[in-house]
Amino acid sequence: MSKIDPTARIADGAVIGEGAEIGPFCVVGPHVSIGAGTKLLSHVNVTADTTIGTNCTIYPFASLGTPPQSLSYKGELTKLVIGNDCTIRESVTMNAGTVAGGGITTVGDRGYFMNCSHVGHDCHVGNDVIFATSATLGGHCEIGDFVFMGGLSAVHQFTRIGPQAMVGGVCGVRGDIIPFGLVNGQYAALEGLNLIGMKRRKFTKDRLAMVRGFYQKLFHGPGVFAERLERVQPLASEDPAIAEILAFIAGGKHRALCLPEDGGSHS
Repeated sequence: MSKIDPTARIADGAVIGEGAEIGPFCVVGPHVSIGAGTKLLSHVNVTADTTIGTNCTIYPFASLGTPPQSLSYKGELTKLVIGNDCTIRESVTMNAGTVAGGGITTVGDRGYFMNCSHVGHDCHVGNDVIFATSATLGGHCEIGDFVFMGGLSAVHQFTRIGPQAMVGGVCGVRGDIIPFGLVNGQYAALEGLNLIGMKRRKFTKDRLAMVRGFYQKLFHGPGVFAERLERVQPLASEDPAIAEILAFIAGGKHRALCLPEDGGSHS
């Protein structure tokens, strides 16, 4: 049985799952579905066509499914889908999608979103991510699984961040970040691989050495980047992580690749 505080406002049509808790002064719109066991602690606003999975905990003043901050938006009913077991701290905002961008914003399972972090319209965020305080995504970003976003970091719209990448604090991210990449700086530059994250994902010493060798050849070998990229293509068969990085680079569309500060242009 769900538990709803008498001061909460639940619109007709909203679906509240078994064992969910809706705390004081929450507002839940008519097209919202809240999964079993999820808790809205207090003063949470959920609107648009928003689905929240099971066993999430949402802290005061979070605002989910609010209209996209896009001039193309004309009041259409669009979607936000949040997965299971997420923790969404105080004043987090997640916008619904735009019709032009596909009409949906998605967030995966087990995400941890610290206070004041933001997911913009039409973003697609993977599983097991961590967004530190005030980490911000512009619209249409793609964020892979196990990504860590440092505090006060900001990602330009249409940017991709590959799985298991780590973004340092107070970074402005203007280019795509390879899977397993580690970036830092006022305007994010690639500093190496997220070795700590890779070790947590049970990479062996041999695998780490192989991927690090590939990284050095691609970003710090002789010749211009395009030449190095062509030379390392055969290495895709040596390790799945290498294949994943090369596939990510090949799939670029809107943004240039985030490179080391020297531009990866050693000769």
